[in-house]
Amino acid sequence: MRGADPRERSVFLGLLPWPERVQVARALRTETVGGLALLVAAVIALVWANTPWSDSYEALRTLHFGIPALGLDLSVEHWSSEGLLAIFFLVAGIELKRELVTGQLRTPATAALPIVAAVCGMAVPAGIYLATVAAGGGSAEGWAVPMATDIAFALAVLAVLDTHLPSAMRAFLLTLAVVDDLGAILVIALFFTSDLNPAALGGAVIGLVVFYLLQRFRVRGWWWYVPLGLVIWALTYNGGVHATVAGVAIGLILRCAPDPKAGEKTSPGERAEHLLRPVSAGIAVPLFALFAAGVSVSAPTLSEVFTRPEPLGVVLGLAIGKTVGIFAGTYLAARFTRAQLNPDLAWADVLALAVLAGIGFTVALLIGELAFPDPVDAEHIKASVLLGSLLAAGLAALLVKRRNVIYRRLWEEEDLDADADGLPDIYQHGTDDPGTRAPGER
Repeated sequence: MRGADPRERSVFLGLLPWPERVQVARALRTETVGGLALLVAAVIALVWANTPWSDSYEALRTLHFGIPALGLDLSVEHWSSEGLLAIFFLVAGIELKRELVTGQLRTPATAALPIVAAVCGMAVPAGIYLATVAAGGGSAEGWAVPMATDIAFALAVLAVLDTHLPSAMRAFLLTLAVVDDLGAILVIALFFTSDLNPAALGGAVIGLVVFYLLQRFRVRGWWWYVPLGLVIWALTYNGGVHATVAGVAIGLILRCAPDPKAGEKTSPGERAEHLLRPVSAGIAVPLFALFAAGVSVSAPTLSEVFTRPEPLGVVLGLAIGKTVGIFAGTYLAARFTRAQLNPDLAWADVLALAVLAGIGFTVALLIGELAFPDPVDAEHIKASVLLGSLLAAGLAALLVKRRNVIYRRLWEEEDLDADADGLPDIYQHGTDDPGTRAPGER
């Protein structure tokens, strides 16, 4: 086989290598189903909070239960954000680890473009928010709210539209969301911690070290890891750090490469992701949405979204900032690296992805609750997140639908298996390295 020319330009949004495509397809399939459940949960919350039975919704959301002696007497809303979302961030940590080990982030050359795009997609919305509140004399506390992309919500929009994005476009969107999630958890850990308890945090660190050693010495058995993970989560919460940080830390520790010498066919990270992703996408995130998205949709609330600087900054950050940041970051990264856009696609397709990434729901709502503890302020921020995401989804729908004929052709070509051998024909013809060839090339 001829070696790759180091001066040859790589194809951006070209055909994914087959093993990576299989992993991405498996992850996105679950996230799409979970995204539809998320949409249903959000609609139920909005309808419930705007009916004569809204008092029952608020009573359920604020109902407390737990173990007070362990510092875990939380409301239903806090159990969903501190507890259930820890599962979501654990899966995000595994995704990030896998991307670093076997995915697009494993080498500087392939990592540069999605990382630059994601960082710009976080920085520009934050900048737009800060500029908006500075002009209007508002609070800068919510600068991080419009930073994150909700991959499940975005995929649900694509499913509702019956679109057929090529796998590389979906993988790029997934990688953006993974880097976004890492940025969000760093923001939560660094800027939304208070009343730290050094003893509890020290215990959490010791627990993570034990977790690492169990992985290092190939210790098997869920009875070791599940109780230890719960202890780490509880100590992190009692330590004054948002408990979702524990989920990401555990996810990053889990090994994502199998050890054949230890008789492993799949890695612990892959097994954990296989078990937890359906729980995260189908239960944890929808339940969080059910108890977080219930806001009063009234004329005064909607009017204040556009008259108060904080919610206006969130709307502009999601609907405009994410688009400008991701598109500009992607273009500049491609311009100054050896990445060449798939010749079957156009920069309009990158723009559609950038707009789609403006759908920020789960993590945006979470950061909004942390940044604005006052219920009245939080209500307006939640409304702005919903409105900004809705605007981004609507515009993305127009852009994606306009190009859906092209996407369908590429998607059908990727999946064509005329000889029925289980491997699409495009991976068998016309190239020495299918991972560097665009779908339209022969």
